[in-house]
Amino acid sequence: MSFKTLSIIAISMLAITACQTKPVDATTAHTKAITIDTHCDTPMRFLREPFDIGQKHEAPSSRVDLPRMKEGGLDAIFFAIFTSQRERTPENYAKAYQMAHEMLDSTEKALIINKDLASLALKADDIYDIEKAGKRAIYLGMENGFPLNKDISRVEEFYNRGIRYITLAHTQNNDICDSSTDKKGAEHNGLSNYGKDVVKEMNRLGMLIDVSHISDKAFYDVIEQSNAPVFASHSSVRSICNHPRNMDDKMIKTLAKHGGVIQICILGAYIEEEDTTSLNYVKKEELRLKYNNWNFTSDEQRKQAWADWREINKKYPADLPSIAQAVDHIDYVVNLVGIDYVGIGSDFDGGGGLADCKDVADFPLITKELVKRGYSEEDIAKIWGGNFLRMFKQVEKAAEPV
Repeated sequence: MSFKTLSIIAISMLAITACQTKPVDATTAHTKAITIDTHCDTPMRFLREPFDIGQKHEAPSSRVDLPRMKEGGLDAIFFAIFTSQRERTPENYAKAYQMAHEMLDSTEKALIINKDLASLALKADDIYDIEKAGKRAIYLGMENGFPLNKDISRVEEFYNRGIRYITLAHTQNNDICDSSTDKKGAEHNGLSNYGKDVVKEMNRLGMLIDVSHISDKAFYDVIEQSNAPVFASHSSVRSICNHPRNMDDKMIKTLAKHGGVIQICILGAYIEEEDTTSLNYVKKEELRLKYNNWNFTSDEQRKQAWADWREINKKYPADLPSIAQAVDHIDYVVNLVGIDYVGIGSDFDGGGGLADCKDVADFPLITKELVKRGYSEEDIAKIWGGNFLRMFKQVEKAAEPV
């Protein structure tokens, strides 16, 4: 082989290598990806005050609306139908059930008003047609199974209203399972017998099971009972930030082994351990005690509590962690179990937010940080929605035929 031929081959190989190592453009990668945020609490705003998701608002009082979703290149988001855990009395069961339906009604109304900007999504594949139409996809989840009131038929009732995941518990134990943060400790030693029925019913329907907020023992019980992958809609890494709401290495490995995904939550207290001496923390703890751990006696009290919360954030801004610190959690999961088991669930409008990511319009900055750390376009597409959609489709496939 001549020197000239060898030179041509060498030049060709260099060209191929250069093509393969071409720097990833963050804007292009973000635009190409199907981007999904798996948890925000925006529907609570519909009950607190008149709120139009079709109009642009300002952070920190509001972190999600349709114009900012478009600005931030966010294709889809899960609106959480959230009810706080209260004492399990007939009156409180009825209130939680009513509130859940009121939030669903108000969300449906908001989508009708803004039908040119957004559509309700019910299946994993719906996102593709909605995105092609230039609109935002709104999926629905239920945070806390309290409104079910030990009535297994309500799982299908809420599924028929569009709910596609249930976060089994919240900050306190309920009828389904133990919470990771109930100060009284375990009640069921994990998942209750009723909770096992709920898991089976959700499997039957093709409804996603959300293990965020539940106790470690409840998590392993759910893994054992479920015949489909489960996920954490908004949780982070306990090895980095030692909070019971986060998942430890064994849990993350178990989740991944069964095809699940951990959606990193960008709420400050789950990214780095809180400064419990800060005025923001102290004043919010005082507020929590004042309102009996958010167990409101009336709608007026609930509205006042959230107004007080916003005033604390205004007067005593929290010293929030950064995007870089949040991406440390993504890196950790990738190094622990691989690129296929991690995503993002912001918890916006429910406490989520970073110093340099104040609302959904800032999401391209997360992609910029991922590019900075060497993630490829394919990796970024998996993190922003591909991993979650893969798991969502598996859950749908495992459902019983209609």
